[in-house]
Amino acid sequence: MTNTTMSARLAMASEIAAQAAELALGFFNRRDAIEVSSKRTQDFVSEADVAVEQFIRRQLAEHFPQDAIIGEELGGVLTDAPCWVIDPIDGTSNFLRGSPLWGVSLGLVENKKPLIGIVALPVLNDLFAAESGKGIFLNGKPFRRDERFGDVQIVSLGDSSDDKLDEASAFYRGLRAADWSVHCYRCTTIGMVFAAKGIIDGHLQRRTTLWDIAGGAVLCQEAGLHTLVKFAKTPDGTDNYRHMAVAAGTPNLMSDIAPLWPDFEPR
Repeated sequence: MTNTTMSARLAMASEIAAQAAELALGFFNRRDAIEVSSKRTQDFVSEADVAVEQFIRRQLAEHFPQDAIIGEELGGVLTDAPCWVIDPIDGTSNFLRGSPLWGVSLGLVENKKPLIGIVALPVLNDLFAAESGKGIFLNGKPFRRDERFGDVQIVSLGDSSDDKLDEASAFYRGLRAADWSVHCYRCTTIGMVFAAKGIIDGHLQRRTTLWDIAGGAVLCQEAGLHTLVKFAKTPDGTDNYRHMAVAAGTPNLMSDIAPLWPDFEPR
């Protein structure tokens, strides 16, 4: 049976994300006046990213004081305890260029598994929220993935400055050889939301971070997609949330990527 109401925790977190999205949209509409710096090649941060993360952190500390917090801009420590994971503006490059394809992502992780995921797409006026085992809500109403036109094969492929180009190009060629049309949105959140919505069949990303996927992974899972998340290991053998991989897709897509990504297994 489809849930028709959100849990109190999901509803509050959704309200926080909605307010953060409004703040981010204000920055977007006056982005020619905001300060921007570069963390590394093609990896930008603006004052909007920092301001939105600070806002979300204050709200989480007020409403969920017992939970830990990790954010892309201000860091944090991941343990097995409940931890909110913030990507204040995923797709900053798109944001700065005026593309609508960026989002605010908020996830709750416990025992290193995403349990709650919320993604706001401010320009598109969409707010997706999901809780493990309880389905998806779009703008507060129960939502089911659109599964029409499944023979139109489209996949989103994430990219990273850390990608090995020979490996990435071989993976791309394999997808094209299997008759997949490949999109690259330069925003993990968009790829995962579009997969959960049914616009595409899935999102694949060999190198990503926990804040990029914590919100979207739950959405894809609750949409009925096969969703796998894998942590890389630090030298001391612990899970490294800054170096992860994700694959979320339909059975057809996951079957086709198996020979292309043989080392991918869930944690």
